[in-house]
Amino acid sequence: MTISALVQRIEIDGQPATAAGLLWPALANPGHFTAMQVRGGKVRGMDLHLARLDAATREMFGQPLEGEWVRGLVRHILRDDIEDASVRVHVHAPDGKPSVMITVRPPTVLAETMEGRAQSLMSVPYQRPFAHIKHLGGFGQAHYGELARRAGYDGALLTAPDGEISEGAVTNIGFFDGASVVWPEAPHLSGITMQLVEAGLPAAGVPTRHARVTLADLPSYSAAFVTNAWGVCPVRRIDDVAYAVDEKLMATVSGVYEEVPLEAF
Repeated sequence: MTISALVQRIEIDGQPATAAGLLWPALANPGHFTAMQVRGGKVRGMDLHLARLDAATREMFGQPLEGEWVRGLVRHILRDDIEDASVRVHVHAPDGKPSVMITVRPPTVLAETMEGRAQSLMSVPYQRPFAHIKHLGGFGQAHYGELARRAGYDGALLTAPDGEISEGAVTNIGFFDGASVVWPEAPHLSGITMQLVEAGLPAAGVPTRHARVTLADLPSYSAAFVTNAWGVCPVRRIDDVAYAVDEKLMATVSGVYEEVPLEAF
């Protein structure tokens, strides 16, 4: 029987988190993580999540992270009573050895319609350091995201001083030029959903490419969308540039993502 969606669990290396065990992640920033939406005890892009964790652990701590160990830890925390959840796998190294903290929260559910999901973004002058790593301590992007929401937007769009676009505060962004999807080539985190969508779009008849995209280029695109662990959402506005929701494009992009098979831990 599935337990209440309000239940939350935190484990460190397969053991219930203690106050002492939480001191390091609470007081120290060095670390990285991956976030996933689990449905029916399964997740999309399992290999990409594990590869992300291993690569970042090698770069930050000089050691590998065994994927099967991580899978076992997630299985352990979900047990047989949590099927749908938002799961984050955090990696720290308090004693020089990688330690894995996993948090389980209620699942994130998007609006039923693309129109209902459509996002407004405010451009901000900020780029994430070491953008290719999903690292902890992202004050800049979090604060700009909050400023964007205070200004009436749904989120922030990160840009360089010259207006080059890199990514959203917690998303990747793709633009549609009428024929192909264009991903910004500026340094960014290659999100799991972005990678899955990018890999599947050509077979669905939509070419993709990476190119320099600036704020000045925005009017030249007919549509835009963002991706993250929650899924795919259209963009209705960036600053003063408005976009209509391209239903055909969004059906294709969402279809590509939803066709990716879910894999058990």
